[in-house]
Amino acid sequence: MWRDVFLGNKDAVLEMLGRFSEDLTALQRAIRWGDGDALFSLFSRTREIRRNIIDAGQETAEADFGRHTPSDS
Repeated sequence: MWRDVFLGNKDAVLEMLGRFSEDLTALQRAIRWGDGDALFSLFSRTREIRRNIIDAGQETAEADFGRHTPSDS
């Protein structure tokens, strides 16, 4: 199944992998150079993303892909 998903969406998958690689490179660079401001900025941004995921109710293992709304209960 995942093979088909990845191959069927290869452009989007490759785009996201490229972004992920860039983010990892930036993280490595900040650690290597001791750039505390860059690390603080990165962690602040990821904390906000994590909070948005929790607020959207997507932090559970339930496979609703964000489609669950309070009226669905």
